[in-house]
Amino acid sequence: MEMHSVGSLISIVEDDPLVREGLISLMKSAGFATQAFASAEEFLSLAHRDDIACLLLDIRLPGISGLELQSQLTATSNHRIPVVFMTARDDEATRQRALKGGAVDFLRKPVRREALLNAVNLALQQNDGS
Repeated sequence: MEMHSVGSLISIVEDDPLVREGLISLMKSAGFATQAFASAEEFLSLAHRDDIACLLLDIRLPGISGLELQSQLTATSNHRIPVVFMTARDDEATRQRALKGGAVDFLRKPVRREALLNAVNLALQQNDGS
């Protein structure tokens, strides 16, 4: 599968430094620009979100959760950022809430490289279509 939006900015919100670094490395190796944050609050302090093509978002974060961040972004932004959730604790209620909130995908950690890249590509296609 060809990456059609190489150079697109992928934002990562993940509190585990090792996982965050692994995601940065994977996205860069696939040709994406990245920016990473340890918390939702750190992400929200970013001034301009209009250039973000996809958000890789952990469900469980210190402070504001991934689901809460998704809700805030949906409520306050006129630029809808496609979200791919990642979680170590998958439960059906959380999965349904995330998908109902507009998430592109909901992946269980450890996330397979192919599954994550496929989800990012799907997010980028949705972003191109909006």
